[in-house]
Amino acid sequence: MPDTSLLEVFDNPAPSRDYVIEHVSEEFTSVCPKTGHPDFGDVVLRYCPDKVCVELKALKLYYQSFRNEGAFYEKVTNVICDDLTEIMKPRWLVIQTQWRGRGGIRSAITATAGEVPLEYL
Repeated sequence: MPDTSLLEVFDNPAPSRDYVIEHVSEEFTSVCPKTGHPDFGDVVLRYCPDKVCVELKALKLYYQSFRNEGAFYEKVTNVICDDLTEIMKPRWLVIQTQWRGRGGIRSAITATAGEVPLEYL
């Protein structure tokens, strides 16, 4: 699966405050394990950091490590959720993948960690 060693974090500049960070990646690609065709999508990451935040270049490289991986949308989304939760240990996290249409069907998958406020789901 993806290369988690690529992920890096930095100290949260405001650890005593709850605030929300949102990163959107519009160039995510992986491969369908059934057909071998490429899948294209957006990844939306929302989280409330605790002690650390994810570094953006590292996040981009981590996302790119999925490029040749054969995995269904559901697995991709849950792996990203688990990996980012493990490295950052945020107060809460939401990861949503929004996949381009293939065969007339578009998909959106959402995974969460922690107690996410309803307005961020």
